[in-house]
Amino acid sequence: MQNWQKETVLYQIYPKSFCDSNGDGIGDIPGIISKVPYLKSLGVNAVWLSPCYPSPNDDNGYDISDYRGIAPEYGTLEDFKKLLDALHENGIRLLMDLVVNHTSDEHAWFRSARRGRDDPYRDYYIWRDPVDGREPTDWRAAFGGSVWEFDEATGQYYFHLFSKKQPDLNWDNPKVRREIADMVNYWLDMGVDGFRCDVINNISKDLENGILGMGPHQHEYLHELYERAFGPHGALTIGETWGLTPEQTLAMTGEARGELTATFQFEHILLGRVGGDKFRKCELDRKAFTDILAKWEYGLKDDGYPVLVMENHDQPRALSRFGDEEYPFESATMLAVLLYGMRGIAVIYEGQELGLSNPRFEKLSDYRDIETLNAYRDLKNDFDEKALLKMMNFGSRDNSRVPMPWDGSEHAGFTAGTPWIEAGFDPKRTVAAEDADGGSVLNFYRRLFALRQSDAVLLHGGFELLENKNGTVLYSRKKDGETRYIAVRYANTPAPLPARLPRNAECILCNYASAASDSLRPYEARICKA
Repeated sequence: MQNWQKETVLYQIYPKSFCDSNGDGIGDIPGIISKVPYLKSLGVNAVWLSPCYPSPNDDNGYDISDYRGIAPEYGTLEDFKKLLDALHENGIRLLMDLVVNHTSDEHAWFRSARRGRDDPYRDYYIWRDPVDGREPTDWRAAFGGSVWEFDEATGQYYFHLFSKKQPDLNWDNPKVRREIADMVNYWLDMGVDGFRCDVINNISKDLENGILGMGPHQHEYLHELYERAFGPHGALTIGETWGLTPEQTLAMTGEARGELTATFQFEHILLGRVGGDKFRKCELDRKAFTDILAKWEYGLKDDGYPVLVMENHDQPRALSRFGDEEYPFESATMLAVLLYGMRGIAVIYEGQELGLSNPRFEKLSDYRDIETLNAYRDLKNDFDEKALLKMMNFGSRDNSRVPMPWDGSEHAGFTAGTPWIEAGFDPKRTVAAEDADGGSVLNFYRRLFALRQSDAVLLHGGFELLENKNGTVLYSRKKDGETRYIAVRYANTPAPLPARLPRNAECILCNYASAASDSLRPYEARICKA
């Protein structure tokens, strides 16, 4: 793994909601170009662009109908090349979203596949005959309903892990794998620096034995893609992989594997939810939050590299999930220090640097997300409207998909038109307001990233968890005889300084105006130099 990859601060942009340049209510690529100076000022050195390919938008772009184009609502291929140039001129690399577990049912491959069982594209997808006149199995899709959808024209069911408009590709077909590699090379040859790989651990399946992910050819197919595309270009590739252990992750990301650079781990993201159900809230185990992060630091330390994340387009806002909205600045900045003080690729989602909390949707009809709408359909017989709205306001993916708040003008400066999704915003939590406030979450993130990127110990040092009890966290980072201590109070009450924090340690970053000599205040976070 190259040093530039280890030193990445990756900013995720959700194009539809970032910045609208033409007033149609949808964010676009020219809008992103206009904000490149902002990205540079934040201290990020890479951007992950969520899907901007042509799509019917059943799942907001994750149902792709053309892998080699740009959706007209976002601009043109020339606009994309201008964005690539603008980012590179400012020392910022670009990662695209690689969605190759499935396509849209409106992709040319699938439209052809539906024409008949003998069609040359038929085996690009997964088909099965009915069993006793019904679906071949009773497996459920991630967005609700069966994983099987009946195709009247050909009398067979096709398989889809997600929406019925997202048929899964058949990676056991070598022609599919060649098509994918050729497409990946198309973007890498253009100058793209890598990919975030959507649900990449699902590409190999063994349906005969009920294995819907991490199938028998998972490593073989990833290595093949690496050899054909990722490796020759030195691409940074980060896999979206749910439910894996550190050992399984190393088998996919180890230096000698030739598969992926790194993967996201989401074990801590599941906390605070009943049985992991994102719409059912329970008390957050704050000790477990840090324990899980430490588990992955230790588990990947020899041959892997962690990815540090707590927000993305699929999750509600971290402040509402893991922080304390009674202490918005303190808890937002504490979480930032706790996470990004660790070793790993730092990933930040648009608006996270403002300390945004979940918006409050006033009615269920305001939601746009297919997962949320399907969950409402499945739950409406068990809960009243008030309870359902509360559940959706807690867990919906739309919580993080509302427009980026740039200033205090109408629609938060996102668009001159009517935004594709409506949500109120706090005029105190906009880029303009926080940029002007030296004590804002935004300016704290700038200081944190500047420190992190200038300090070899924070970038590359080893990790040791020294304390995690009663709301107090202390861990160290060590390299070449130098030590940094990260001390955090993950509670709304003060506490004595951790016993193992040297009293002569110099505080080099604190989210309070000054560092007290004998205690940690509510949600205080500090980085100290021994």
